[in-house]
Amino acid sequence: MYQALYRKWRPKTFDEVVGQKHITETLKNQISTGRTSHAYLFIGTRGTGKTTCAKILAKALNCEHPVDGNPCGKCPACLGIEDGSIMDVVEIDAASNNGVDNVRQLREEAVFSPVSVKKRVYIIDEVHMLSTAAFNALLKILEEPPEHLVFILATTELNKVPATILSRCQRHSFKRLDAQLIADHLEHVAQCESLRLERSAAELIAGLAEGGMRDALSLLDQCSGESDIDTDAVYSAMGLTGNRRTAQLLDYAVKKNTDEALKLFDSLWRDGKDPATLLYELNTLLRDCLMLAVAPKAGADLISGRFSRDILGVFCKKLTKAELINRINIVSDSLLKIRDSKSAKLTAELCMISLCDPRLTEGVDELRARISRIEEDLKHAPVRTAVPAAEDDDEEEFHSTLDEPPFDLDEPPAPQPRYEDDPADELDPADFAEYQPEDDLLDKKSPVELNPDAPASAADAPQDNEALWAAIVENAEESLPRGVIPILTNPVQTRCTVSYDTLSLEVVPGFFYNAVNNQAVLMRLREAANAVTGRSLKITISELLEDNDKPKRDIEELRKFKETRFV
Repeated sequence: MYQALYRKWRPKTFDEVVGQKHITETLKNQISTGRTSHAYLFIGTRGTGKTTCAKILAKALNCEHPVDGNPCGKCPACLGIEDGSIMDVVEIDAASNNGVDNVRQLREEAVFSPVSVKKRVYIIDEVHMLSTAAFNALLKILEEPPEHLVFILATTELNKVPATILSRCQRHSFKRLDAQLIADHLEHVAQCESLRLERSAAELIAGLAEGGMRDALSLLDQCSGESDIDTDAVYSAMGLTGNRRTAQLLDYAVKKNTDEALKLFDSLWRDGKDPATLLYELNTLLRDCLMLAVAPKAGADLISGRFSRDILGVFCKKLTKAELINRINIVSDSLLKIRDSKSAKLTAELCMISLCDPRLTEGVDELRARISRIEEDLKHAPVRTAVPAAEDDDEEEFHSTLDEPPFDLDEPPAPQPRYEDDPADELDPADFAEYQPEDDLLDKKSPVELNPDAPASAADAPQDNEALWAAIVENAEESLPRGVIPILTNPVQTRCTVSYDTLSLEVVPGFFYNAVNNQAVLMRLREAANAVTGRSLKITISELLEDNDKPKRDIEELRKFKETRFV
């Protein structure tokens, strides 16, 4: 019966584990010295060897003749654990046995001594799926375990494991395997299985596996139906678009050729390509371009390896870093939407339209990308040099450079006037003869700027504000509310200033201000002001601040206080 490659090539000893030497050496030393822990926690992504190392550790703990910390694989304990006939080594899937009742049953069985081996071992996979009550039930036996009991916990999400469990386990972190290491192992497996595997195909499979050896072996098994396993065979078996057609699709988007981009996408969709997979490939291409653009020296180690450096270099020249980030965000958002969308094809088509014309969904990121593109164009734009017309033939040609300032450094600076040295008697009083102070000179709300050269008019002449204001109130008295008139006629509560084309009101804040600051009241006052003055005035209202005469009164109060004698 045929057996899957990932099961057939599953390591049987620590030495056969690929890429996790920092863990296997530690476990081998513990087995050799007898200093093993009662609880282990294996952490890592899928396919990195957590469950495999757990089974090897269970065999090594019960092996009758261990070899340098590795199980011999020949004794009854190793053979029984390998085929699952020994009941003292139990593997539990916490995803389907996550209740407190399951853990309580485990606690009741764990206290019994092993029947046929030295240690009773419980391997709990995906331990983060246990409920809170189940974790609390497991905690008790982890605190005071029997000597014959060993727990090996495995998880892909460390953040979901309670700290009380973490503190009682010996943790080992499994890292993602290097793509080159996976490719080398795939070539070894292919050679042993009489498969003709090209190096480029092995590297492509290693990149698709994303650091997991089990996934890589499964992909190789999926492609093994072809006589020669090359990159095209891998793309065909995986249902992928391929680097050429993906690059062509992105090239249409960069050129803003929406017609060709949608035609190519529709052709790929009719060929059975999954829209989500297509967007994922586009995102991988954009991501590789970004990594090569921001880190050209380390780009070879950061890129996925699915696309050639030549293809990536072309897009790095066509797109700025900001534009790459913008397009990655567009595709990533579409990948999130496509999961819940009823029409994956429509979501992918909208994504392609947005890639061809990012301004359709323009936001802050898109604006930054456009600014970055303009800056790049300005950097590479030719510099225009202006040649001034020479006044005579002997004049030297002028060159402006960054190193030469356009002025003579030896030329002494122009002397600055020293106002403190000017005697006061040099000022001519006749210069100020025509100056007439205005009451509203400091009014900041005046919309008209003073022009000393303009001819004086009747509208600009100084006016008696009190008399003018009394006339305005009298004109509007009949149409104003009765409660407002006492406020307007009280000089303590309301002040009026007529300056140029503006009637400025200052009212005491609070009740009085709210009573006057009414649209109907202000409109009637404006009509009355226009009728009295004979010109069109604007009206403004503000809160009346402290009295201008208040500083004088404060000085008088201080003087009186100083002269007061206290008994």
